[in-house]
Amino acid sequence: MRFAILLLVILAAACVVASFITQGQSYAWYASAYSERKAALIVALGLDDAFHSWWFIALTAFLCGNLIFCNLIRLKPLLERTRAEGDIGAALAGPADVTAEAVADPLPVFNRLRLPQLQEREIESKKVLFAGKNRLGLWGPWVCHLGILLLILGFALGQMTHREWTVYGVKGDTKAVGDSGFFLTIDDFQVKLRPDDTVEQYVADVSLFRAPQGSTAVPDSQSATVSVNHPARLYGMKVYQNSTGYAARISVEEAGTPLQTAVVCAGEGIEIADAPGLVVYLNAFYPDFYLQPGVGPATLSGVMRNPAYLYSIYYQERMVGMNYWQPAEGPITVNDYAISFSEPQSYTLLQVKQDRFEELALAGGLIVMLGLLLAFYLQPVKVWAVADEAGGWTLYGRSRKGGALFKEAFSQAVDRDSKGEAK
Repeated sequence: MRFAILLLVILAAACVVASFITQGQSYAWYASAYSERKAALIVALGLDDAFHSWWFIALTAFLCGNLIFCNLIRLKPLLERTRAEGDIGAALAGPADVTAEAVADPLPVFNRLRLPQLQEREIESKKVLFAGKNRLGLWGPWVCHLGILLLILGFALGQMTHREWTVYGVKGDTKAVGDSGFFLTIDDFQVKLRPDDTVEQYVADVSLFRAPQGSTAVPDSQSATVSVNHPARLYGMKVYQNSTGYAARISVEEAGTPLQTAVVCAGEGIEIADAPGLVVYLNAFYPDFYLQPGVGPATLSGVMRNPAYLYSIYYQERMVGMNYWQPAEGPITVNDYAISFSEPQSYTLLQVKQDRFEELALAGGLIVMLGLLLAFYLQPVKVWAVADEAGGWTLYGRSRKGGALFKEAFSQAVDRDSKGEAK
C-alpha cells in the first residue's frame, strides 16, 4: 500500500505538471514560448507528450502490477475470513462486540435483526444457535481495487491506442475518415434556430461505411443522427458533432463560358483549371454583413439579409488580392476569368474517435461502484446464542464494520421482548 500511495502521488504530480504544459508542440514552439533550456528539458523528459511518455507508461504499469499483487496476496486470507464468518466454531472462539444474558427466547432477536438461515448445533453439551449475513461486505475493498485496476488499464490502453480523425463537409459529401479505411457520408445537416434566430442545435445525419476492396457491390453502412452532446456509435467508433461554419459555391467563367465550379468550405479554395498556380479562396462568409469602423467585419444575425463573402486570390503561393464581395457587385475579374460566389450553406465538422478499451474502462468504473456499495452498505454481522443449564440463553453478536450501529440495533432487538440486559 505504501508503494501504491507513492506511485499515485508521483502520477498525480506528473498530471499536474503536464496540465500546465501545452502538449504535442514542436521544439521550436516550446523554445519561443519558454526558453531554449526549458524547451530542451521539456522534450528530454517527454513532457511535450507526457501521457504517452515511457516514464508515464512505466509508472502506470507499476501501479497496475502493485494492484494485481495486492489483490492476489489478499485473496486467500479473504476467502478464509469469508468462510469463518459463517462458521459457528470460529464465532465461539472469537470475541463478541456485544452480549445479552438471561434471554428467554432468542428467536425473536434473530428475526428482528433479519438474520436468515438459522443454524442449530450441539457443542460441548450446549445447544447453540447461529446466524450471519452480509458476508459479501468483506469483499468491498477487494472488488474496489479490482475495479480501479481495470479502470486504469482501460484508460491507459485507450490513451495509447486512441485514434481520432476530423471530417467536414456539406450535405451530400462523402469523405475518407483519415487512414481508418472508413468513409463518412453527410446525408443531411441542419442548423436549428429558436424563434429569436439564435442557434438551438446542430444536427447531422451521417452514414459510415468501409469500401470493399476489389468489389463493385454497394457497401454495408451504419447510419445515425449526431448532434451537440449527443454522439453516435458506428462500427465501434464514436461520431461527435463538433463545429460548423459556412461553405459556398465558387464558379469560374472564361470569356463568358463556364469553366469550373465547386463547393468549398471557408478556408478552402480552388485552383483555376487552365491557370496553374492561380487559386481563389473563400476565407469567410457573413449572412448579415456589417463592417464595423475600426473593428472589422461582423454579421448582425444568422439570417441571409445582406450576404457578403471574404475572398483572397493567390498566384504562385503569393497573395495578390483580398476583399469583400457581394452578389450585387457582379463577378470578380482576374485576367480573363470571371469569379463569383453563390449557394451559401452551413457545413458540419465532425470528430470520429476510436477507443477499443472504452468498455474496459467502463467495466472498471462499474466494478468500483459495486465495491463501494459492498464496502459501505453491506455490514457483515453474526449473532449466536448459547443455552445455559437454567433454560435461558446468552446472546452474542459481532460486526466487523459499523460496530456502533450494530450495537444499537442489537440492544433494541433484545430489549423489545427480553428482560435481559445488553452489555
